[in-house]
Amino acid sequence: MQTDISPKIKLNYGKTFLLGFGFFGVSVIWGVYNAFVPLFLANKFGLAPALIGFFMTLDNIAALLIQPPVGAWSDRLRTPIGRRMPFILIGAPIGALAFGLIPLASVLPLFVACTSTLLLSMALWRTPVIALMPDITPSRFRSQANGIINFMGGVGAIVSFLVGASLYEINTAYPFWLGSVLVLLSSLLVLLFIREPKVYETGEEQSGMIKSLGEVLRDRERSALRLLLAIFFWFVSYNAVEAFFTLYAQKHLGMEEAAGARLLGQLSLLFVLFALPSGYIGGRFGRKITIMTGIVLMTAAMLLMFFLPVETLVTVVTKLPVLGIVPVVGLILMLAGIAWALININSLPMVVDMTDATRVGTYTGLYYLASTLAAIAGPNINGWIVQLTGSNYGNIMLAAPLFMVVAFVLMAGVRRGEAQEETR
Repeated sequence: MQTDISPKIKLNYGKTFLLGFGFFGVSVIWGVYNAFVPLFLANKFGLAPALIGFFMTLDNIAALLIQPPVGAWSDRLRTPIGRRMPFILIGAPIGALAFGLIPLASVLPLFVACTSTLLLSMALWRTPVIALMPDITPSRFRSQANGIINFMGGVGAIVSFLVGASLYEINTAYPFWLGSVLVLLSSLLVLLFIREPKVYETGEEQSGMIKSLGEVLRDRERSALRLLLAIFFWFVSYNAVEAFFTLYAQKHLGMEEAAGARLLGQLSLLFVLFALPSGYIGGRFGRKITIMTGIVLMTAAMLLMFFLPVETLVTVVTKLPVLGIVPVVGLILMLAGIAWALININSLPMVVDMTDATRVGTYTGLYYLASTLAAIAGPNINGWIVQLTGSNYGNIMLAAPLFMVVAFVLMAGVRRGEAQEETR
């Protein structure tokens, strides 16, 4: 029996923007975490690059064990407030509290305890809040809806990088406290204004995570496997750079501590501006070709940051309101922001449109399985590259383009995952 969760085949923009506040809160947390925790580890606790890379993956190792089964669990859960909402209700407050305590930790074990609690709690509710998008959105509009949600996430990243950089210069704790407040407010908006569908797709059996992964591996057509591997490789590339970028700006480009966060804010601005267009481009020209175009642009951006001399990268091009000084490396990061929008906006819709509505949460979990494995591998790879090359942070751009090339080759073999026609 077909029970379409969206009988009127159209995109509900208001509801989608409200749902985007959930991703807004998540993005503020991750933006502040990725920008400033490496600085604490290097400058406050004196860790070597390889140890920094390993530390930045401890949370993802824990999330690897939590996010995929939580996605499958949320598919099966039935409560008066829905199947996704209980995870948000529990995970968001715990995460906000742990995040606010991170800058107050004066010794490394306490610092590790705070960060571990943060990431465990965030892992509990990230997959369910993302799975809400396909729950309430018809297949043909999922790229556009993902564009809206990532637009909100990009706004969160801009807040974390640009506002966070200014607050960090005043007090290193302020960006973290800002993130705690915003994640509480944003999750509250989702809880108050998003209503899950009352009728869910049902089938003979709702496969669990392990069974679904087994089906992907046994599928002779291999599209889902190729896509998940491509997601893994492009996230290895992106996470390898992001985890060390503020140190790259400080140690390699010779900028102030907060400057790297501002540069990431410039990337995030273009990501936000292209989040909605990327969804429509994916819907108009196809998700696969849109993603592959983004991979080419991202590879070009990384190669430019590797091969151009420092004096060229730091040359000031202009000064803009809010963004501040924009050097050549800032322009390259803006190109990377466009590329990341083309890739990221269209990848989750491709994954969930390789299954049916009974396993949307499960396949969302598989998406995060691939991206979380990448978040473990990427920082470790670049940590060792930096350490083995005499703490040359310029080399964080060395391996990343190679992983993008592998992702491009894998995407060339994907045959499914485009928008599906809705039926009543």
